[in-house]
Amino acid sequence: MDRLAGRNPVLEALKSGRKIKEIYMSGTRDMEELVLLAEKRQVPLRQVDQQQLDKLMPEAPHQGVVAFVESYSYASLEEVFARAAQRGEDPLILLLDSLQDPQNLGSLLRSVDGGGAHGVVIPKRRAVGLTPGVVRASAGAVEYVPVVQVTNLVRTMEELKTKGLWVAGAEADGEQLYYQADLTGPLALVIGGEDRGLGRLVREHCDFTVRLPLRGRLNSLNAAIAGSILIFEVLRQRAASGQK
Repeated sequence: MDRLAGRNPVLEALKSGRKIKEIYMSGTRDMEELVLLAEKRQVPLRQVDQQQLDKLMPEAPHQGVVAFVESYSYASLEEVFARAAQRGEDPLILLLDSLQDPQNLGSLLRSVDGGGAHGVVIPKRRAVGLTPGVVRASAGAVEYVPVVQVTNLVRTMEELKTKGLWVAGAEADGEQLYYQADLTGPLALVIGGEDRGLGRLVREHCDFTVRLPLRGRLNSLNAAIAGSILIFEVLRQRAASGQK
């Protein structure tokens, strides 16, 4: 069992149907919806004092509520493709090359959910996984976005190509401006890590690379911001071309 802290993460866990053993609360103010959902799902609610919650989650802002939940399980690529097929949409998958900041991954999960992408792929090694920090930063999006963990990202890119996806990498010196590239159709977007961007092999296995126009002194954007911009550009282009 994992511990999940914060009103919105716990509320979304209840809405998504995730298995919850018990919820500790230090009060019910502004938690009416959470309490009603817990009672509807027959999840036990226990009133405790603030100090007990502080001990349970010493490094997390619990906002007066902590849930004991089933551990997150990673999805498969097949589940991601099934999600796209169920919606009648071309697959849109976000691949993250050695992203290590929990805040960035959590923010990207929110953008994937909001932009209608179908899943996220992360490597098992040298990358952040679904940690409590990621869960908090996702503000509940982790409950709805399939996350696939793979041993070899390059091999996964090649597998996606065999399934008909184009693979586009985001780079500061990319070949095309992102809004001039054709991002319609089945697509995998690859975002690099915070320190080095795309690895050499990952970049070499992209079908093409795109860049964001920058006017300031810095030559790169935060990974979460860059990824979010690209996700919503795909959404814009698909809408303009009549796709869902």
